[in-house]
Amino acid sequence: MSKRRIETDVMKLLMSDHDVELVNDNMQEFYIKFRGPADTPYAGGVWRLHVELPDGYPYKSPSIGFVNKIYHPNIDSASGSICLDVINSTWSPLYDLGNIVEWMIPGLLKEPNGSDPLNNEAAALQLRDKKLYEDKIREYIDKYATEAVYEREFGSGESGESSGEEEQEQEEEQAEVPDADANDNNDTHSTSEELSDLSDLSDIEVSDDET
Repeated sequence: MSKRRIETDVMKLLMSDHDVELVNDNMQEFYIKFRGPADTPYAGGVWRLHVELPDGYPYKSPSIGFVNKIYHPNIDSASGSICLDVINSTWSPLYDLGNIVEWMIPGLLKEPNGSDPLNNEAAALQLRDKKLYEDKIREYIDKYATEAVYEREFGSGESGESSGEEEQEQEEEQAEVPDADANDNNDTHSTSEELSDLSDLSDIEVSDDET
């Protein structure tokens, strides 16, 4: 049941609009490209989520963390650990990976839980000065979570696919281009034959003069 459920849930994720990168083709460890939800200070940010599924999944909850830094009361900015009951203590086998990416984590970003923080500074700032808190979020996004930073740090699956296609096209073009060395050899061979023919003609002319 566990193995079949892992395959089912991961395949659903791979076939969705989410950008998923398996680690060594292992369905129990992968990365997800996660975009900050609209209408929140995190909109426009791009984060890399590291997901590990235990052997007991879905009866045991997955391990999920942010790879690049994010400023949030319930997320450790250093380790990327997430403090969220629904993917920890109150996890249920009824949930799947899509639920985590599409509403659990977006919901946490929309409504932080200041009473159970992992980042005390962010929790205090959220309560004390909302504008400064949102400015700090944007500062972290600009430094750690823009599209350009993401591609520089982690690459892009789409660009990798394009590179592979470009390499294949270059190989095909090279296969179509005649071998210059072969042409040179052919030209040299033709020239040698022409010189030999001229030598034969010269011998004939000399013979005629002698007669």
